Amino acid sequence: MSDALTQTVPRRPIRELPDALISQIAAGEVVERPASVVRELVDNALDAGASQITVRLLAGGVRLISVEDDGSGILPEELPIALKRHATSKIGSLADLESVGTMGFRGEALAAINAIADCALLSRVSGQAHAYLLEGQTGEITPVARSTGTTVEVKELFFSTPARRKFLKTDATELAHCVEAVRRHALARPDVGFAVWHEGKLVEQWRRCGEAGSLPALEQRLADALGSDFVERSVWVDFSSAVTPGRPDYAPVIKVWGRAGIPDAARARGDQQFCYVNGRFVRDKVITHGARGAYEDVLHGQRQPVYALYIELDPTRVDVNVHPTKIEVRFRDSREVHQAVRHAVESALAAPRAGQTSPQVAASMTRTESAAQVTDWGQALSPASYSYTQSGMHFEAPAGHRVSDMAALWQPQPTAAPLQANDWPLGRALAQLKGIYILAENTQGLVIVDMHAAHERIVYERLKAQWSDTEGTSSLPSQPLLIPATFAATPLEVATAEANAATLHLLGLDITPFSGRTLAVRAVPTTLAQGDAVELARSVLAELSQHEASSVVQRAHNELLGTMACHGAVRANRHLTLEEMNALLRQMEATERSDQCNHGRPTWRPISLRELDALFMRGR
Repeated sequence: MSDALTQTVPRRPIRELPDALISQIAAGEVVERPASVVRELVDNALDAGASQITVRLLAGGVRLISVEDDGSGILPEELPIALKRHATSKIGSLADLESVGTMGFRGEALAAINAIADCALLSRVSGQAHAYLLEGQTGEITPVARSTGTTVEVKELFFSTPARRKFLKTDATELAHCVEAVRRHALARPDVGFAVWHEGKLVEQWRRCGEAGSLPALEQRLADALGSDFVERSVWVDFSSAVTPGRPDYAPVIKVWGRAGIPDAARARGDQQFCYVNGRFVRDKVITHGARGAYEDVLHGQRQPVYALYIELDPTRVDVNVHPTKIEVRFRDSREVHQAVRHAVESALAAPRAGQTSPQVAASMTRTESAAQVTDWGQALSPASYSYTQSGMHFEAPAGHRVSDMAALWQPQPTAAPLQANDWPLGRALAQLKGIYILAENTQGLVIVDMHAAHERIVYERLKAQWSDTEGTSSLPSQPLLIPATFAATPLEVATAEANAATLHLLGLDITPFSGRTLAVRAVPTTLAQGDAVELARSVLAELSQHEASSVVQRAHNELLGTMACHGAVRANRHLTLEEMNALLRQMEATERSDQCNHGRPTWRPISLRELDALFMRGR
């Protein structure tokens, strides 16, 4: 049977592909939809030094894509090769490729687009008497009228590959993708004006905000492109890593800036996450994971953070020639970038918004309130809170700390001159509602505080600070399983368990090979003894196989400390005096990330006088 099949298959000779087919194959990698064409043409316009770019579309970009710019233009003698494959003005050697600083450089976008559409290129260089028009299909060049700059027209996209055209969506959907492509460029270049027209109507416009590198210009562009709500509900990110010894300019190895949304601004989808590397919009798992890690302690559930982050590093330390679309990059030291992004966003989110209105929030406790805090919160962290039995689980204090020392976590810090009551960001406590909420009054109106959630965050941050002294040297308390839990493991899981035995021990886990394809869980962390041991083992092994072991250990420590803080925090239905309530408010103002509890839920909410007036129709 096999011989018969072999005889019926004709021999296929090896031959070179025709140039037209090569270009169409390349187009399949570069051009996915009209938005891909828009992205490539705007890249070229920015490289030409344009200060204003106008995109005109018909039928969502399928019938027409026209990109006009006021850049430097193209010389007439260079027009004939502008649409040829691998023709570019951006690079000329391998050294140029390894340190490319332009948006485009591969020299294949225009040729690929010309292979699947009817293209025309109209350009004029400063000082010329007139512009020149290049017809993509015929190669004919004729003089025409135009101001300095370039216009690229792409008509009837995919006319030569009709099968590809069938995969396009509705005009409205394709238009939305085109607008988003321009928006991504606009967020990186506030010094350039952008306009998008569709069917003769202006659908989006972002005016030039200022000079390149201007922070006010970037803030304005973020507000224009993402909405003023994005800026109002985000914090500024500004981080520079340690300088490299010996570098004459002492430039930072990596710099991260931009804006990161507060946890309350998180969305169900990650559609407002913008990352840029040296001015280029990218999708990169290293950056995304680093940013997400910064929100671990403050984001509730599966909500997705919002941010616009700009990363700058030496071009030789990042490879942008990974994919024809140039939207993917590869870092020489991905861990360095991951840590820089995470640290930058964490630092920005750490400052409590409750204390941003005054630089002295850490010094706002009066002597009376400090004494009340030591007494009350010391009792809230009594030994009984940290040594208990629940469903057979015995919970202990962290290694190196006696249970009786827990009250020390709540000692007040040294204070400077106290703030006046009117200056307290979270205001003066008025009353306690239903044993759950604290009602306080500040200069803006009313503040409502969830006392358990707020106290939980404060205790958690203190525990984390204490544990940092012994991080990586003490293991989590573990409990041996009476009957080991075995499960069928993949080769990767077996290899990960064997290679990370020491790390698993630090996590309170004992996972050993039971056979060639089976792992046995023999011990788990004490606090998780009643959980699913197999599911726990699989999730930890998956984390260890994908990320640095140190980050997994840190995350496990934080989860344990979060559990401790939850049980150590003041409980609902506990009556507090006004002094005790004020003591809690002052500590919230001085504690990092105190706007959310350990589970990402808000700890306080303001109600302004204007909102209160509206409730009672005052002034109407």
